[in-house]
Parts: sequence; C-alpha cells; structure tokens
Amino acid sequence: MYLGIDLGGTKIEAAVLDKQGRLLFRERLSTPQGNYEATLDAINVLVAWAESQFGHFDCLGIGTPGAISAKTGLMKNCNSTCLNNQPLLADLQDRLKKMVLLANDADCFTLSEAMDGAARGYNNVFGVILGTGVGGGLVIKQQLIQGVNRIAGEWGHNPMPANVIDQFKPRLCYCGRVNCVETFLSGPGLGRTHAELNRIHHALPDAKLIATQAMTGDESTLRTLKLYSRHLASALANVINILDPDIIVLGGGISNINLVYTHIQRDLQEFVFSDQVLTKIVAPEYGDSSGVRGAAWLSRG
Repeated sequence: MYLGIDLGGTKIEAAVLDKQGRLLFRERLSTPQGNYEATLDAINVLVAWAESQFGHFDCLGIGTPGAISAKTGLMKNCNSTCLNNQPLLADLQDRLKKMVLLANDADCFTLSEAMDGAARGYNNVFGVILGTGVGGGLVIKQQLIQGVNRIAGEWGHNPMPANVIDQFKPRLCYCGRVNCVETFLSGPGLGRTHAELNRIHHALPDAKLIATQAMTGDESTLRTLKLYSRHLASALANVINILDPDIIVLGGGISNINLVYTHIQRDLQEFVFSDQVLTKIVAPEYGDSSGVRGAAWLSRG
C-alpha cells in the first residue's frame, strides 16, 4: 500500500492506495493558514490516522505547492508562503521517522494520470495545470522526471510566443518576467484576455463565468475561448518540439472547459515543427484527486 499527502493552500489531504490504484483511505484537514509548525502538526495527524488503520508505512509521498531548492535544501516558489525558506523535508523526516519524498503538485498530477489515469499505457507523458497558475510535469515510463534544478515541466514561466499576443498589452508576471505563459493561460490570464478583447474595465470575469456564457452561445466568450485555444496550442508546441510527448493531460479548472479541446488539435498543426501532430491532448481522469493520488504513487519506490 502507498500513502500520500497533498499539501494544498486550503486543505491537506491524505490517501492510501493499493498496488492496483484502488483508494482505501482518504481524509483531509484544513490547512493552518500562515502557520508552518501547525502545518507540520496537521500532516503528523493525518499520517497517524492512516497508520492506525493500516499499520506502519516506511515511506510517505507528499505533493507540495512549491519545490526544494537544490542550492539551499529549503522550500521555494510556494504560494503557501509560510513554507518558503523552510526545511520541510528535513522537518518531516525528523517528525515522522520515515522516508519522505516530495514533489510539486503538477508533478503529482502528472504521475497520477500516467500511472493509472488518462495517460495510462503511454511512455512519455506531459501533464499541464491550467488554474490560478500554470505548471507542468514530465513522466517517462512511469518515472517522474524532476531535473537537476527541480523545475522539469515548468513551462508556465517560459515566454508566450510573441506572434500570438502582439495585440495585447505586456503582462507582468509575479516572477518578475513579462508575458510568461502563465499570464495568458492561467484562469486570471483568460479573464484578462477576455477583458482586453471586450474593453471591460471593471472586475475581471473569471474562467468559469466565461465558460458558462460560451455554452449559451455568447459570441464574445466563444471568441475568447477560441483565441485561448490558439494561445494554448502555440505554447504547447514549444513543449512538443522539445519533448515530443505521446500525450498531454490538461488539469486545473480550465481543463473542465470542453470548448478548450474543440480547436486545440487543429491549432497545434500551425505551430508544431512536423507535417502532422500525433500528440493527444486529453482531459484528466482523476481531476482534483490526482494530486493526492500522485503523492501516494511517489512512495512506491
């Protein structure tokens, strides 16, 4: 059996899977906001609950909202900011007295879908998170690839191809760069695109509202989603040109918008350096559950 924990911004969730991927246990606690020590305590409680039912686990997988710095060994790039610059791995191993394996949430999503989700049976899998931010992960032959800098798959902070965004104003990313993929393909990025196209100057519409209006046949939101698909295709083409994955699984809130998939395969053909594009673009099988499932799969060794 495999134990995993998804350390999210609002909830901490634990799950136990058997070797066939069947869910045997699932519990969650609210994430203590801004409190690092309380976060460690919550993880300890969830592990104790799991072990009270299934006995001792030698290894634990944890999905985090950031990554470990190869330079310092401390956490970096976490939107749960209380984790940043903390020795999370060392602290957990000290408290739990077991091997702990960490990966970011996009890596866990990708591993979950590659193991027994929408990408089962494929060798080269790229997973994409399209939500509040944009992230990605790479799994080859069911092995997670994290890279020497622990940033494999971080395509969200590559620049958007300039030829598809020349009608828009420059967008400053929180990372300090301008026109990152995330600034156009995240949920807020989609809202900003719709606002600029339609000269909306008040609060930005969110992705869910845009999708709902598009389903009613609203021309302005349909136009926005069609352009979003082209933007997505242009950015994913860079991934395909480098990695040439068998399949790309989309996750995050925007992956639930069916219209995003309508034009993507055709749009890819415009940007990919090939006479045909055989890469499949698919929705996830496990969706929001992929984070904790992927964390559990981490512990399989």
